[in-house]
Amino acid sequence: MSNVNVRRAVENIRSGTNVYTPLVETIVNAIQAIEAGSAEKGLVDILVKRSNQEELEGGQPPVESFTVIDNGVGFNDENRDSFDTLYSDHKIAHGGKGFGRFTCLKYFDDLLIESVFEGEEGRKKRAFKMGKQTDIIVSENIEDCPDGEIGSRVTMRKAKRAFPDKKVKTIARTLVERLLPYFIDADYQCPEIGIAEEDGTGRIILNNFVSNQLAAMIKEIPLQDGGIVFGSGDKEQTFQVRVFKLYSPRNQKSKISLVADRREVTDTAIHSFVPEFVDEFFEEGSGGGEDRDRNYIVKAYVFGPYLDANVSLERGGFEFPKGDDLLHPISQAEIEQAAANIARDALGDTITARQEKKRTQVRGYIDDSAPWHRTISEEIDLSSMPYNPTPEQIETVFQKEKFAQEVAIRQQVTQMLNETDAAGLKDGLPKILDQISKTSRNDLIHYIALRKHVLTLFGKSFELTDDQRYPSEGTVHDIIFPRKGDSAATAYEDHNLWIIDERLNFTNFVSSDRPLDGGATERPDLLVFDKPVLFRGDNEASNPITVFEFKKPGRDDFVNPSSKEDPVQQIIRYVNNVKKGKFKTPKGRQIQVADNTPFYGYVMCEITEKVKEWLKMEKDFKPMPDGGGWFNWFGNNNLYMEVLSWDKVLRDAEMRNSVFFHKLGID
Repeated sequence: MSNVNVRRAVENIRSGTNVYTPLVETIVNAIQAIEAGSAEKGLVDILVKRSNQEELEGGQPPVESFTVIDNGVGFNDENRDSFDTLYSDHKIAHGGKGFGRFTCLKYFDDLLIESVFEGEEGRKKRAFKMGKQTDIIVSENIEDCPDGEIGSRVTMRKAKRAFPDKKVKTIARTLVERLLPYFIDADYQCPEIGIAEEDGTGRIILNNFVSNQLAAMIKEIPLQDGGIVFGSGDKEQTFQVRVFKLYSPRNQKSKISLVADRREVTDTAIHSFVPEFVDEFFEEGSGGGEDRDRNYIVKAYVFGPYLDANVSLERGGFEFPKGDDLLHPISQAEIEQAAANIARDALGDTITARQEKKRTQVRGYIDDSAPWHRTISEEIDLSSMPYNPTPEQIETVFQKEKFAQEVAIRQQVTQMLNETDAAGLKDGLPKILDQISKTSRNDLIHYIALRKHVLTLFGKSFELTDDQRYPSEGTVHDIIFPRKGDSAATAYEDHNLWIIDERLNFTNFVSSDRPLDGGATERPDLLVFDKPVLFRGDNEASNPITVFEFKKPGRDDFVNPSSKEDPVQQIIRYVNNVKKGKFKTPKGRQIQVADNTPFYGYVMCEITEKVKEWLKMEKDFKPMPDGGGWFNWFGNNNLYMEVLSWDKVLRDAEMRNSVFFHKLGID
């Protein structure tokens, strides 16, 4: 009689197991019982019992129970006592943990055993249940059975949760994948393992999945070298990898399976290490039958004494860590990475073609959307980038690489300055400067490419919309400079004044569509006070002041005699108010002007025939040679003014930037 808290033992089973775990454990126990017996031909039969509940639309009822029958040595006294002992070491030589039977009660309501064995007093039959309280064996009964066939019948009755698969063929394939090491060992004769419905119909022999390629479902890929070695000397650990194609993958992913004592313990997606394995593979055939076109996945099985020695109690994982750990010389991730590399090499040209496809996608993204990444793309490692990456995923990888390069450069510069004398600095400086140049060039290319996109949007902003109306002047205004803002809150990289004049990138004070005195008075669309970077001096009277006025594309009613929106007069009025000292900078400083402070005025509008007549006859403006603009000099105001068509502004901006676009291949 045992005294074990069975319920707590079952509750404490860790993750890593699933409903197939107890079935695999029971089959392995049957195999080991056959190995210990004297049967001429080992035989394991798995019977599938289904629920009595009818399925809608005539589908198969769900699987409810399993019975595993073998012709092994049976539950003799020695095996019975081992079953009744928690953590029994009876099968330790075969990798037994003495705990596998407890997983049965985690996933099934009952575990029932019937067995015929040869005892000292003749052939006996033993039957019992696995207890759920303090006794591991309950309801035991032993009787004489002189004519019984030696072997065992183990039933896992009534799954606690719906079994995930219904088809016997699907269950058979899953079991083959879990037990494949038993079938592929050339030095081992595996018993015949079959699975069928409860009445014996539809029997499938699992061994045939490998031995005669049942429908060619599983095929091994020959390897030149499937060995893995970690460490050296006394600490050396060796592993062996075997790679298989699994056809008709049923939406499964390619996996790396770590094996202990001939049983699959863990499976990890290979694409976690080699992204090109994320999708199924395709094999083109030349005919029908086994030589037809088929999809497949890859499964790499890893064997080794290190795995056998460190498998967990429940066989759902290993005692060594998944990641790096100072206390363990080898991690699960290291083993899986090495196995993934072997699987990658095993597929050879197939993986190479996928990698090239990914590189083509990356090159296309760079050519179409991100030419500033070309310098980085020459050096970046794309192996970790997902297969069939989205633009966002590509950009993320490049941003990480750019940041890593910038960090490395800063570290090198700091180290050089701290540790190198003048002579050494001279020798090492060119290499670092070259790296700095690359990252700076990347930023410049990015900036220029963004200009191309801005000009495209700018051109569309004064085109007719679908309802044959022109956008408001606010649309084009916001592209050039955000409304209701000023340079105190808008950085130079957040506006596009360069569309009008490159010098306007460097401004100290910009007011956009806001009263300059903070009240509700008149407001110019843009008033620019130049930064000393270009003209020297900060808020000095000698620095020019520029005023802009925008008019809605397609509109020319501002030239009517009754209009109160004459843009030429508005700019002159703004200039005079600035001269009179009515306005201050955002910091409250008086805008400094003198009699000789130069002023520039720009009007952007649609230049129709009506506007041309108005400029010529009423405003005394002169046409520019290209016909896209008009100009005039107002001497008394020290004001030079241009009236420009939207098309001319766009055309001139494109012309100034065209050589850069051409060099980038985005023209």
